[in-house]
Amino acid sequence: MEEGQWRTARRLVREARRVIALTGAGISAESGVPTFRDAGGLWRSYRPEELATPEALARDPRTVLEWYAWRRSALAGCRPNAGHRALARFFLRRSEAGLITQNVDGLHTRAAIEAAGDASADPALPIELHGAVGRDRCDGCGTRFPAEALGDALPRCGACGGLRRPDIVLFGEPLDAEVLGRARELAERADLCLVIGTSAVVYPAAALPLATLEDGGHIVEVNVRRTALTDAATAAVRGEAGTVLPALLD
Repeated sequence: MEEGQWRTARRLVREARRVIALTGAGISAESGVPTFRDAGGLWRSYRPEELATPEALARDPRTVLEWYAWRRSALAGCRPNAGHRALARFFLRRSEAGLITQNVDGLHTRAAIEAAGDASADPALPIELHGAVGRDRCDGCGTRFPAEALGDALPRCGACGGLRRPDIVLFGEPLDAEVLGRARELAERADLCLVIGTSAVVYPAAALPLATLEDGGHIVEVNVRRTALTDAATAAVRGEAGTVLPALLD
């Protein structure tokens, strides 16, 4: 780790009044969360891109929901790692929400609840840009529910009868405008944006650090390799989030 980059990152964290963090798949990979899109990512001969679409859900909801049930079972054994926990402690101390994630695994939420104990976890709860696989949402009225095991019949909403589906953004669907608006507002107000474990190429999430930069703030990148955002960062710290974040934030 380059000492100058590390010192700059520490100083920026110490001096910033408002901090946000944008996390991606890299932080959850350290918890053993599978990407479902690598060479071993086939499920019953299907690729995720074939199943995680509104068209597939409309055409064959049973197969799509069975795949998501399998995803949930694969995630069940994963736990928040030291990076998730360091971010939870950091935002709980600041008492101002600022955690934004592209991940749907729910590990930031679990870390926040565990770190808060009997206190409110709200400051450390993430804005989930792409939703959470551990929740259901009615495809008709939008009502959200805790996830339930898939039975013989397709799950239906008790209010409107619509199909209950995982509460995530499928390929080809837009992000929730309200959720994205909240994230954008935080980014524009922030003095510092921590970009952790993401390649920063998928928009509109990739625009959030740039919003902080354009409003006079700084970017600190934490990643194992260079990304498209590295040149825009005031400091780029190389390493895994579970190792870097406890030292950077605690």
